[in-house]
Amino acid sequence: MEANMIKIFDTTLRDGEQTPGVCLDVREKVELAQALAKLRVDVIEAGFPVASPGDFAAVSQIAAAVKGPVIAGLARADKKDIDVAWESLRKAETPRIHVFLASSDIHLEYKLKMTREQMLAQAVEAVRYAKRFTSDIEFSCEDASRSDWNFLCQVYSGVIAAGATVINIPDTVGYSTPGEFGALIKHLRDNITDVDKAIISVHCHDDLGLAVANSLEAIANGARQIECAINGLGERAGNAALEEVVMALATRKEHYRAYTGIDTRQLYRTSRLVSAHTGIAVPPNKGIVGDNAFAHESGIHQHGVLNNPLTYEVIKPEMVGVSKSSIVLGKHSGRHAFEERINQLGYELSDAKIRSIFKEFKDLADRKKVVYDRDIEALIADQQNASGEHYRLIYHNTMSGNKTVATASVQVETDEGVIEEASCGFGPVDATFKAIEKAIGFAICLKDYQLKAVTSGEDALGEATVWIEGNGRTFIGRGLSIDVIEASARAYVSAINKMMASGGCPQVNEAEGVI
Repeated sequence: MEANMIKIFDTTLRDGEQTPGVCLDVREKVELAQALAKLRVDVIEAGFPVASPGDFAAVSQIAAAVKGPVIAGLARADKKDIDVAWESLRKAETPRIHVFLASSDIHLEYKLKMTREQMLAQAVEAVRYAKRFTSDIEFSCEDASRSDWNFLCQVYSGVIAAGATVINIPDTVGYSTPGEFGALIKHLRDNITDVDKAIISVHCHDDLGLAVANSLEAIANGARQIECAINGLGERAGNAALEEVVMALATRKEHYRAYTGIDTRQLYRTSRLVSAHTGIAVPPNKGIVGDNAFAHESGIHQHGVLNNPLTYEVIKPEMVGVSKSSIVLGKHSGRHAFEERINQLGYELSDAKIRSIFKEFKDLADRKKVVYDRDIEALIADQQNASGEHYRLIYHNTMSGNKTVATASVQVETDEGVIEEASCGFGPVDATFKAIEKAIGFAICLKDYQLKAVTSGEDALGEATVWIEGNGRTFIGRGLSIDVIEASARAYVSAINKMMASGGCPQVNEAEGVI
């Protein structure tokens, strides 16, 4: 590994899925893993295999299907965890077992009920055991940033001697500051025995909004792998945002003197795909991938950018895959032009998917004056977010007003045929949802509902997202339409279909630890 090469370890599918309200099925995880491979991340942490059968299946399928990156599975310092992790990784082109155990005194005393000596012995034994299965072993001291520095040196020296090839220093609760964290990395680099035999990695959480800053400071002090997630997803306030770390290094080369192998042109597309599958919207003011990242409102800014973009843009939009093209296609556009535009936006889709999306595009173009890139991207995301159709919305009609009770009627196709039902509600969306429930024959627990415009204008495409709960699991549905009631209904039916089709999603006991 070159001295200035920084490896990007993506944990969107593991720590990112632990974001409250996020539940990805196996198909979605495999699709996101393929997108991450196209982004050229170095390591994909595909999941925590022992957590549930669903997580095991996802890691197994990703290991078999995704080539290029290292595929990692998380395991506690426990033989059963390690056995299950290896079983899920068997088919990986390049597998890695990622073992973790807490090292801070507060975790040792109150969670593990373990002495430092016991922790050290268990860590070393776990790495030695994992080494039987694969040569690539990563070890993490959970809550490292609040651990005794000299004790960390003992632990990391011990696991390197046992065969660890990567040592990870997590700021598990996002407590550290850049100066402190940089000093910690330097201390470890200077005092761990045989530190050159392993790559130093960091995993920073964003509880104080410092995850990216801490990660960059770690690089300045010798870290050569950064663990991060697309859009900064993760436990509590999330992880270091992959796109921000990568573009900070790319933009400030003269300062950090380090680089990654990431194809930055895929950042925007991957961000939107993750957002579509997780149901977590990208804030407009989000760095690098937010809608406002390259927007200029004030007159003086607009004047400067028109004369020279460098006046107010330190990153060219094209570098991260943001197209400068605004109006793209219309109702008279043919499939060839549509397919060419999809390719320009960075998507590689099968002929079957292109045919399906093109049909949706033509329907949309008949209802809109102009179709924007964001409209096309939304159609693609909607198609990729689709699940098996147990129920299909055929028709909806609503009546509402401030002086009348909202009513809705729907036609839903089920296994028993087409069913038509009507219901009243507190508004048109509520009435529509209740009519759908009557049609499918059972009640739905709606947890959350969001509606936003994909683009601007009176004929903007509306995007509805709903979260429903069933059997203790959360399912996300998404719908698109110029008609926001139709978008809402489609989102509701999509979530119901996912609930019917899904085998569930992993549940991780926080008391058992996450890094």
